[in-house]
Amino acid sequence: MNTPLLLTPQPLTAAAFAPFGEVIATDAATRHFPINGGTTERYHDLAKLQPGPQGRLILSIFRGQPRALPATLTLMERHPLGSQAFVPLSGRPYLIVVARPGTAPQAEDLHCFVARADQGINYAPGVWHHPLLALQAPSDFLVIDRVGPGGNCDECALTATVSIPSL
Repeated sequence: MNTPLLLTPQPLTAAAFAPFGEVIATDAATRHFPINGGTTERYHDLAKLQPGPQGRLILSIFRGQPRALPATLTLMERHPLGSQAFVPLSGRPYLIVVARPGTAPQAEDLHCFVARADQGINYAPGVWHHPLLALQAPSDFLVIDRVGPGGNCDECALTATVSIPSL
């Protein structure tokens, strides 16, 4: 019997997440400036949204059911033709599990982040990621992703046991 790999969630930061895409947040490090006569602050150009060849960007809301921790992960997916952005709407933290683009990831290739309720993410094209990992209660996410010709969702089963412990 193999020993499960424990994947400990790390805080989500722009630097740690950079190999996988961008963190979408309204913090001091984000380029921002006043607009509308000073009544609004614009946090500008937060993610490189990419529709891919012959694609277009669409806006959806995903409602994720909460995952109980500890949890065992069984699969990863990627979208090779375009980026995929998630912005939380329900005011709850959530988990992100990712691996760099390329061949199907192995357990040791995975990285886990805990995102605050005010942090969104944008997966770069081809980045392997686990399906939505909502916590605490059903959670809504504004999602910007690609629609268009070509297969844009690959899945792979994890060949080793990977677990996320309780937070």
